[in-house]
Amino acid sequence: MAMADASRILQTTLIPSFSQNPSHCRTKNLSHYYCSVKRFHRIRCSSLYTAATDSESAAGTIAVTWGCDIDSVQNASALQQWLSDCGLPRQKMAIQKVQVGERGLVAMKNIRKGEKLLFVPPSLFITADSEWSCQEAGEVLKQYSVPDWPLLATYLISEASLTNSSKWSNYISALPRQPYSLLYWTRSELDRYLEASQIRQRAIERINDVTGTYNDLRLRIFSKHPSLFPEEVFNMETFKWSFGILFSRLVRLPSMDGRVALVPWADMLNHSCEVETFLDYDKSSQGVVFTTDRAYQPGEQVFISYGRKSNGELLLSYGFVPREGTNPRDSVELSLSIKKSDKCYNEKFEALKKQGLSASHCYPLQITGWPVELMAYACLAVSPPSMRSQFDEMAAAASNKTTLKKDTRYPEIEEEALQFILDACEAGISKYSKFLQESGTMDLDVTNPKLLNRKVFLKQLAVDLCTSEQRILFRAQYILRRRLRDIRSGELRALKIFNGFRKFFN
Repeated sequence: MAMADASRILQTTLIPSFSQNPSHCRTKNLSHYYCSVKRFHRIRCSSLYTAATDSESAAGTIAVTWGCDIDSVQNASALQQWLSDCGLPRQKMAIQKVQVGERGLVAMKNIRKGEKLLFVPPSLFITADSEWSCQEAGEVLKQYSVPDWPLLATYLISEASLTNSSKWSNYISALPRQPYSLLYWTRSELDRYLEASQIRQRAIERINDVTGTYNDLRLRIFSKHPSLFPEEVFNMETFKWSFGILFSRLVRLPSMDGRVALVPWADMLNHSCEVETFLDYDKSSQGVVFTTDRAYQPGEQVFISYGRKSNGELLLSYGFVPREGTNPRDSVELSLSIKKSDKCYNEKFEALKKQGLSASHCYPLQITGWPVELMAYACLAVSPPSMRSQFDEMAAAASNKTTLKKDTRYPEIEEEALQFILDACEAGISKYSKFLQESGTMDLDVTNPKLLNRKVFLKQLAVDLCTSEQRILFRAQYILRRRLRDIRSGELRALKIFNGFRKFFN
């Protein structure tokens, strides 16, 4: 497993078609998976996901013949020797089997806090501009203005299929044959194990997007150039592999204008929630480095941070869930919706639409609290018709696009808004509780050993995720109940005082 700033890159279910006009230049805007360039038509792919059966998943039927087992270090020495021959300086770390991540980089010498490590030169980066072994295939994709992500995915498959003929053969042989990724979960597994979590929907959208990307490439390019892109090599299974590699290993380099790259050797580093250090390009040493924020003794695994991601985002891209309570950036997405029975539903919906929001929206809750936008959305949801003149203001506050400097709190509906959020939290808690209660008896009828092992592994990931997300909801529930109690007790005291004054004057 390794780093990528891609947790939300494929968050929509809209895939662009590629221009058939060779004069169109390939976009380099990577703020989203694809930039919203008007010349790209868009196709819906909500029905694209046709998952494999559970028996197929258990049998591990994948069409990828390259790479190695995910915990294998058999190709590690060959990879390190090749990197050294290509200009990688002598390293203080080596690839070994580890307890966290199955394989990772382990200190071979004492490493000081604040020390710079790696120094991987740009010649060893894989980027959208890397030279293709099959130059004609690369030229065809660039003529069609294929964006960077699908271009890189196709490039990986092309180079992998050439085995020893590719410059990258030593690197590819050390990559996992089947990366840990929700791309490999079947639809029934997502529905069964992640029913309570919003990550389920994000995973379905990502799978649909990868499927839609492959189908678009196949229809527009591969089918027209079968000699360059034969289906036995460029197919759905190999694209699932290549996107799994990209999601788990692609790194964004801030000092290179946010450029994304695969960085061999550096991508063997595993994530720890306890470290803050990350990969970046160092202009003075002209290589990718990271600066340690703690000392390491020989034999200790060296870690970096993959970013400030929730447990759900880490599972989505990297296929693992940190131990409960160890991720200070953990969060759970709380879904809020305007009720269709609301007398002002249409007006509220239009106000939200102006701000790029919908009648249903998710906001992140953390153990330390929630964003002010969530409260604004809740206020809009519970506001009566008498407040319709403030709907636009509330919607703007819910989207964080408002430039208003005035106080946007609404004391007259604060209690109703807090109760609205509490109801949503308790509905989520109920879903998690139901799954966790049923998880103990799940899959007791499975007799196939391979299938049973797989389901036990996936179920444990789901239990770990749901436990951590439910913990955050319980904390929010506690805070909300206290605030509501304080409001209501304050109102009761005020009423008693008022009644006392009324009796005095009567």
